[in-house]
Amino acid sequence: MTDRCVPAGGSGLPPLLGQLLATGLMTGLIWFVQLVHYPLMDGWPHDDFGRWEEAHRDRTGPVVIPPMLAEGVTAVWLLVRRPRHVAAWMPWLGAGLLAGIWASTFLLQVPCHLRLSAGWDAATHRFLVESNWIRTALWSARLGLAVAMFWQFLSGGQQARAALASPTATP
Repeated sequence: MTDRCVPAGGSGLPPLLGQLLATGLMTGLIWFVQLVHYPLMDGWPHDDFGRWEEAHRDRTGPVVIPPMLAEGVTAVWLLVRRPRHVAAWMPWLGAGLLAGIWASTFLLQVPCHLRLSAGWDAATHRFLVESNWIRTALWSARLGLAVAMFWQFLSGGQQARAALASPTATP
């Protein structure tokens, strides 16, 4: 495989920054959902729970879809044009974590929300809360990775600039 990198300070910064912002937003949001929002669903009126669940889905989509799509775009971008000084395995791990998040979302959480739209079901709600820990853990790991890639890019660029600025004594 060829080592396709972009120069430090070049076009590597926008996808790294976009990934960091989108992943940071989604990580904060998923922790809020996991610790506050999903547990509070148990207190919503159970006799009309389907209406509450539909309102939840309608209002949540516009908040989460744009950053999730931004994560997808930046993940592909970083695979195709890995920024200089970012370890080759990091974008692949990031894409794998994102694939796990999307798999969990569409195979586990979305079906729970669809079932809850028909009405309150304690077992489905419990599974929703418990299975959502998968996304919480994966997004947390993805944020750590995004920070590490951004740091590698910035620190590698500083080292390269410092090496160019100081003359070497070696012939």
